Amino acid sequence: MRLFSLLMLFTCTLFSFNVDISDSTISNGKTALFEFEKEKNIDYEKIVSENKTYKIFKNPIDDKKYYALLPISYYEKPSKKEVGIFYKEAATQKSKSFFVHVEDGKYEKETLKVDGSKVTLNEKDKKRASIEYEEAMKIYNMSTPKSYITSSFIVPLKSKITSDFGKARVYNGSLKGYHSGTDFRADIGTPLLACNDGKIVLAKDRFYSGGSVLIDHGHGVYSCYFHMSKFNVKNGSIVKKGEVIGLSGKSGRVTGPHLHFSFRVGGEQVDPLQFIELMNKKLLKGI
Repeated sequence: MRLFSLLMLFTCTLFSFNVDISDSTISNGKTALFEFEKEKNIDYEKIVSENKTYKIFKNPIDDKKYYALLPISYYEKPSKKEVGIFYKEAATQKSKSFFVHVEDGKYEKETLKVDGSKVTLNEKDKKRASIEYEEAMKIYNMSTPKSYITSSFIVPLKSKITSDFGKARVYNGSLKGYHSGTDFRADIGTPLLACNDGKIVLAKDRFYSGGSVLIDHGHGVYSCYFHMSKFNVKNGSIVKKGEVIGLSGKSGRVTGPHLHFSFRVGGEQVDPLQFIELMNKKLLKGI
């Protein structure tokens, strides 16, 4: 992680509390972490950036600290991004502002050939895809007050990564967005593990992502497992890290069998491997 810029150091000394920021410069599609020490007469509330609000939570493993996550949209352009910290000091509402620098992630481009019906949709499939998108976004935009996390994250399987997060996707000659997760090589029927403790909030077949499982880890953090062939869980189930949630497959819009693994943080799609590394090294410290 980069060291704080001199500007960041100076700004933080103006606060009535200490703020540890994972990185003062961050690429689009990645996540920044803010940590706050527990202080007498300070009640931490939220951080705000461009009218988006992210709650400051108690650290799930350290009752002397608080934290907040700032996800940077993949579509964010290089900029100096203002972030406000809102808190109460001795019951008086206060706020402080500073800046983080967003840089271009310089993601690559990849071309894929898929079934034409998955690119140019008929009206029935458009309606289905739209309904499924709205259903998922309603989930992603909810923030469970409870955190299920008590230890570090793991990846759902150990195999070769076949496609990284952030690659611009060209399907059958047409640009159709970007790769919103990390793809792992997985033959049909490979067991998939929950990357951490959480609650199953969706387990169903969907048009684009096929057999899909979403796990709510609390505090606005969701892990996603797509293109599955079988579920071992159902909505409402509580799962533990390392528990088999189902089997890999080739359902949905795919070129072959694999696992698409992704994360949503505060409603934003973020690089899953960078998020795991950040949480494990900074917040959870390898526990």
